[in-house]
Amino acid sequence: MNEWLKRFVSQISGLWGKWTIMQKLILGGVVAAAVVGVVVLLSVSSAPSMVPLIDTPITDETQRDAIIVRLNQENVHSSVSSGGVISVQDEATARRMRSILIREDLIPQSVDPWALFDIERWTVTDFERNVNKRRAIIEEVRQHIKAIDDVDDASVVVNMPETTLFTADQNEVTASVVIYPKPGSDISTNRKKVEGIQKILKFAVEGLKDENITIADSSGTVLNDFEGMKEWDRLTRIEKEQKLIAQLEAQYRAKILNALQQIYGIDRVRDLNIKIDMDMSDKSVQQRDYLPTTIRSDNPETPYDDSEVVPSVTLSSETSTTRWQGTGYNPEGPAGVEGQTAPAYKDMSNLYGLSEQSIVKQNELVGQRDTTETVSPSMGRRTVSVNIDGIWSKKRDENGSFVIKNGTIEREYQAIPTEELQSATKAVQDAIGYQKARGDSVSVLNIRFDRTLQFEKEDSAYLQKKQTEQTVLYSLIALAVILVAFIIYRMITRELERRRRLREEELLRKHQMEREKTLWEAEQAGMEVSMSVEERKRLELQENAINMAKEHPEDVALLIRTWLMEE
Repeated sequence: MNEWLKRFVSQISGLWGKWTIMQKLILGGVVAAAVVGVVVLLSVSSAPSMVPLIDTPITDETQRDAIIVRLNQENVHSSVSSGGVISVQDEATARRMRSILIREDLIPQSVDPWALFDIERWTVTDFERNVNKRRAIIEEVRQHIKAIDDVDDASVVVNMPETTLFTADQNEVTASVVIYPKPGSDISTNRKKVEGIQKILKFAVEGLKDENITIADSSGTVLNDFEGMKEWDRLTRIEKEQKLIAQLEAQYRAKILNALQQIYGIDRVRDLNIKIDMDMSDKSVQQRDYLPTTIRSDNPETPYDDSEVVPSVTLSSETSTTRWQGTGYNPEGPAGVEGQTAPAYKDMSNLYGLSEQSIVKQNELVGQRDTTETVSPSMGRRTVSVNIDGIWSKKRDENGSFVIKNGTIEREYQAIPTEELQSATKAVQDAIGYQKARGDSVSVLNIRFDRTLQFEKEDSAYLQKKQTEQTVLYSLIALAVILVAFIIYRMITRELERRRRLREEELLRKHQMEREKTLWEAEQAGMEVSMSVEERKRLELQENAINMAKEHPEDVALLIRTWLMEE
């Protein structure tokens, strides 16, 4: 094996040496093209395959754009082929998005609902074909329902009866679905999501009607009993209407309180009650107004109104006049037959007669305006009540201190003037859009608030402050007295010490003079005087101190002052 490999390598080397540069370049190009082809083939084969969302091409651009926008909202990557087929990443995503599109009626009408189910049919007999068809439909429907984000699992049962000869004997198709919601899901109370599951069933099973579909949760509660939910829907609507009214009342309350508290202060405006009546019923109003006709409009350049307005315009008129004058004629019956004229009229025969008749017909054209509007909801009567407190002022004496009576600060209440209350009422009326014809009511009252606890706290804090000030003052006075007494005591003790020191110095000086005198007398008498060691040291220190005091008097004074301060 090694010998063969060596011969093959030697042959290749020999051929490579015999080739020209052009042949080598051609071989290198062929090898590079082969490598590039293999890389492209591997990348294409490893790329994820796209799954058609709907097998039928969607040619309507508006419907196709609506589906793509919904896919983008769910963060689903999609692609559209040249034929109009929308594709997504995988089959699970396709099933989930089909459920959402069916629930939101985004499936085009031209798309066959059966195209949503990729069902393979391999059967031998019609019975097996029908069984496989039903099993495939049930499984596809179950997977569609499980693809919904709010459903953890689902169980689907579809009953497809056999076709009978007569329609009267034909049993209807029925379906039963039990869903297991995910924790935190609102599908059990969300009517729109339940209707989406019901639409999925109707698209999947031919001939299935709404009344033959039962959707329940794991506890057995029927979720698609929409007829029984009418009362619940009515209560839900009432609750929403009450929330809307409460929200409007809160907005008006905050608006009015903010305006009044900026004027009178937060503590003086506390209570504001507002009640808004709203008619939440749907009303369709049709109104016809008859308007006058303007012949000539007003000229804005003239200082007066020169317009010409008439109640109506004559469309057509007709006048008819009949006049008859001559001898009256009383007809009789045929010859030999008495006439039917009453006796009272027979006496008036052959008399002079005059008859005149005038008829005028005139068609008038009146302008009219027809208005049709739907009113819901409409705001009705509004009631506002505001309580504003007056001003409490503390009384002061001539010295500017508060007047204390029975352990409390004496206060005086000042009510709000009537003119100011009227201005506040006008401001509140403008804030709520006051209309007297609607029955609105606004009351701005000056009511004295109970401030007993507030005044007690203020009085307690003030009296405690005064007591603290007095305690501090007395303490300072006592401290000053003690300090003065200490200074006086210190001065007295120093004076006594100074006097004692002077007495001792005077006594020492006298003893020293007596000793010196004795020594001097002894020396004069020629006597030997022996001095002790202490006396000699004392004498030397005294002489040195005297000499230093003479040479450096400032230093000696500073030293003596230091000694006195230490003592």
